[in-house]
Amino acid sequence: MGCAAAPSGGPAAHIAASYLVSGYNGRSDCFSSFFDYPPCLRSRKLARFSQPDRLHTPIFSKVPAMPWLQVRLAISPEQAETYEDAFLEVGAVSVTFMDAEDQPIFEPELNTTPLWSHTHLLALFEGGTEAELVLSHLELLTGSPLPEHHAEVIEDQDWERSWMDNFHPMRFGQRLWIVPSWHAAPEPDAVNLLLDPGLAFGTGTHPTTALCLEWLDGQDLKDCTVLDFGCGSGILAIAAMLLGAKHAVGTDIDVQALEASRDNANRNGVDPQLFPLYLPEDMPQVQADVVVANILAGPLVSLAPQLSSLVKPGGRLALSGILAEQGEEVAAAYAQDFDLDPIANRDGWVRISGRRR
Repeated sequence: MGCAAAPSGGPAAHIAASYLVSGYNGRSDCFSSFFDYPPCLRSRKLARFSQPDRLHTPIFSKVPAMPWLQVRLAISPEQAETYEDAFLEVGAVSVTFMDAEDQPIFEPELNTTPLWSHTHLLALFEGGTEAELVLSHLELLTGSPLPEHHAEVIEDQDWERSWMDNFHPMRFGQRLWIVPSWHAAPEPDAVNLLLDPGLAFGTGTHPTTALCLEWLDGQDLKDCTVLDFGCGSGILAIAAMLLGAKHAVGTDIDVQALEASRDNANRNGVDPQLFPLYLPEDMPQVQADVVVANILAGPLVSLAPQLSSLVKPGGRLALSGILAEQGEEVAAAYAQDFDLDPIANRDGWVRISGRRR
């Protein structure tokens, strides 16, 4: 579970491109900007503490040639702000909160950013910072002994290469591959979707995305229109286009997601005229041959009338972002209008699909 931010060239400069976020984005990926990575939350106060006088007047003396110092604290949510401020005050170049016990936060209240009941705070300092001085000064600032903590030196390496090595081509179904741009396609004659980790949900490694991609691979999409509801990275709509769909529409509440979808479509040679993207309030009235929605169980249930109306009679629907124990409830919301397939399950997540009557 390594996740920290650093100035450009540091040990997390490239990890941060995918891992770090400034808040919850309304999906089941908790605080991660896309589902496929360890949940974490970056401090949003860093700019306040990163004024030029602070950057050029370090609090502590330095000793030579230690690339990066990382300090980890085990904290409760109530302690988060106190220690976040204290670490930034003593010169941390980043502060990141991480889940300490793999505790999911699936559907928090709107506009809230709850932390896990057991949280790790990771603070990163420039190389040469003396750990003992950092820790003693933190105790002075907070006025109490530190919680359980650990300090370690992180040696420098080729962080970009290390980050890239975590991502490999993945096959979904019989025809479809998701291929990072720096990899050669394992099967050049297959349907190869080029996709790099980025700012929006969906790279294929999470079970919900995989369930949807495998379903699309198994459909005859020739000349179909496809609606990707909650498009994120655009992976599902783009896959549908490459698999034969003639037209796709994407919608998402997140402007960054629409930008990511647009970039990924361009990378894969998808004509933007054939893949328009909308915020929900701007989307025209449409009915599609195929509708895919990989979001959350709660919205899928509450939006069932709207989503059902977006599918043409005889059209097909695939839903995911659903925990196994939520599957029956979601299926019941669509049973009146659809002939449903058996629920597909993977690693505790499910896909619900069917054909509209």
